[in-house]
Amino acid sequence: MKIILPVAGKGTRLRPHTHTRAKSLVSVAGKTVLEHIVSRLQPLAADEYIFITDENGSQIEEFMQSNFPALTCRYIVQKERLGPAHAVALAAPRIHPGDDVLVVFNDTIFVTDLTALGRLTADCDGLIYSKEVEDYQRFGVNVVREGLIVDMVEKPEQPVSRLAQVGLYYLKDGRRFMGYLEQTIAAGETVKGEYYLPAVFMRMIQDGMKFRAPEIDAWLDCGKPETLLETNRYLLLGRHHCHGEIVNSVLIEPVHIAKGARVRDSILGPNVSVAPGCSIERSIIHDSILNANSEVRDMILASTLLGDSVRLVGAPRRMNIGDDSLIEMEG
Repeated sequence: MKIILPVAGKGTRLRPHTHTRAKSLVSVAGKTVLEHIVSRLQPLAADEYIFITDENGSQIEEFMQSNFPALTCRYIVQKERLGPAHAVALAAPRIHPGDDVLVVFNDTIFVTDLTALGRLTADCDGLIYSKEVEDYQRFGVNVVREGLIVDMVEKPEQPVSRLAQVGLYYLKDGRRFMGYLEQTIAAGETVKGEYYLPAVFMRMIQDGMKFRAPEIDAWLDCGKPETLLETNRYLLLGRHHCHGEIVNSVLIEPVHIAKGARVRDSILGPNVSVAPGCSIERSIIHDSILNANSEVRDMILASTLLGDSVRLVGAPRRMNIGDDSLIEMEG
């Protein structure tokens, strides 16, 4: 098996956190998004991981060498931003006859049993993983009839389907899939100048190939600050890890405090992730993510993302307030 991970892209919705790092290296629940994804791929024992990168590719390569040194990885630079199908097609030289292929996009962390791939494709050619959503108008959806995908609709106005495509695709015949990618690109089938995978899959379906749309258990979006915090809450649920130095402080589960972090005279939680090297003093923090080597003193924080090496210092207030007063300090 070959696993293709398109990790190019500016991550504009996560700025300013992606000004200086690849979007897949943003942290959530004590790990980077990429580490969460690659850890979930380990049971497949893939022959090769193929990363489609941009100018931040060296960050991805350094991260993989440091955290997953035993994996065989290849790195291909997408020099032109021509869409996700174009990015996947760049892996073609690495895909050989007999290779099956899993394509994993990095805006989301998935929860599903990938060891079921063989069973789920016993009578079809591939899988386009899905998740039923209420706001179907925001997504490309799979239209399923008698268990097989018969159509795909981008951001439908009518509820033709609520099965949103989640960015996880499995092809039993990877070389054949690459051929269809090449056909679609050669035909110039673009949307606003970019090549997308639904056009490729519809060509395959029209030629008689069969795809199923299994639902994943959880679809954890990491593409925006608010959804990153939602994902942090989900991943911390039932997990309470405290490896740092805690002095005269209260921790409200769940929290993740990494080794090398220091917390003094503070209240943390619920749903707080603190990276190595952080220092927190006299502060109250909940529903937040603090990245490495950041300092917080005399602050009250909620729904907050702090990048690396941030220094955030407040001050206690002195007040002289009479009877029957109302003071509202809104964030």
